[in-house]
Amino acid sequence: MKNNEYSKKFLIKTICASFCIIVLFALFNVYEYKTYTKNFNSTVEAMINTITEKYPDVTENDLIQIINSKDINRTNVLAKYGIDTNNNSAVLANEKRYIQFLFITTLFLIISLFVLILIFIYYNRRKDKEIAEIVNLVEQINRKNYSIKIDNISEDELSILKNEIYKTMIELKESAENSLKDKKNLKKSLEDISHQIKTPLTSILIMLDNLIDDPNMDTETRQWFIRDIKKNVNNINFLVQALLKLSKFDTNTVNFIREERKLSEIVESAKQKVSPLCDLRKVEIECNGDENASIKCDFKWQVEALTNVLKNCVEHSKTNGKIIVTYGKNNVYSFITVKDFGDGIDESDINHIFERFYKGKNAKEDSIGIGLALSKTIIESDNGKITVESGNTGTKFCIKYFWAKLHC
Repeated sequence: MKNNEYSKKFLIKTICASFCIIVLFALFNVYEYKTYTKNFNSTVEAMINTITEKYPDVTENDLIQIINSKDINRTNVLAKYGIDTNNNSAVLANEKRYIQFLFITTLFLIISLFVLILIFIYYNRRKDKEIAEIVNLVEQINRKNYSIKIDNISEDELSILKNEIYKTMIELKESAENSLKDKKNLKKSLEDISHQIKTPLTSILIMLDNLIDDPNMDTETRQWFIRDIKKNVNNINFLVQALLKLSKFDTNTVNFIREERKLSEIVESAKQKVSPLCDLRKVEIECNGDENASIKCDFKWQVEALTNVLKNCVEHSKTNGKIIVTYGKNNVYSFITVKDFGDGIDESDINHIFERFYKGKNAKEDSIGIGLALSKTIIESDNGKITVESGNTGTKFCIKYFWAKLHC
């Protein structure tokens, strides 16, 4: 479209310039004709006046008819005076004017041609300069210099090309920045994973060395070491499984099977998964809500998300404590709230608990800091949002599943 507009403008300018040259040339020809006519008529008038004075019998009308007649017996009278009627004008003033006009016309054409050549050279040099700029831009981009600015508002072909190159540069710049950001995130994640795995592995190796070095170790100590090794192996296994699940979301390879499921089913399934931990810590989970409330989701993944939230609340609840789970719906969203009565989350940690590998001040020693990050990723994949409130009386997680897609 822009190329067409430029072509139209260029064509209009060319036509206007050509029209001006033609008009000037035509006006000059008219002026030349009028000059010849004026000189010739002046000469004829002088002849008529002279003849009528000397020959009164000859009228002016007779002379005019002779001048305009086509049937006159022409004799080469003027040849006697050295005038060639085929090549020269009998009116010497016209002959002189003809030479002047011929010179002016030739000069006009030469100047016009010279101007056109200058314009052609100017535009060629301009094109060469712009092409050199484009080549330089491409070279700069190839050197990964993405700080180039292109200020060009014209609409010729090369300007459009420069603008397209600039767009490509911006895309490459964003891609490079994202790539660098991804590398930094990957480096940080690998460091976090290494740290998370290193601690339990070190503990396992120490305990195994003790078991090997002391074959006569008493049964109670040996059993304690074995249980601790199993706990560390379970932690590593949970970390690996959680990372594999997160990687599926990061690479968009999760195959969701979305169907209409009741919130009560999701809550009950998550409750059953944490029931062994609840029995161990003597924590009761109380559930109540609207039995008809439902959402369209992947049931397995949403149970996984809620399980991680419940597990976090159970781990931070006091012995013989209680957790209250409420679910329902309104005109905007369905919701699940999980309320514990533990020590709460420190104010400085509240904005970071959904970050991967983040461990707050009140986190347990064996906490990995990845469960809530996985829950947030899963919930948001099903058009949901999870928030947290905490204080001295405990922590409350609120999960909302919106009917319309969120733009936040």
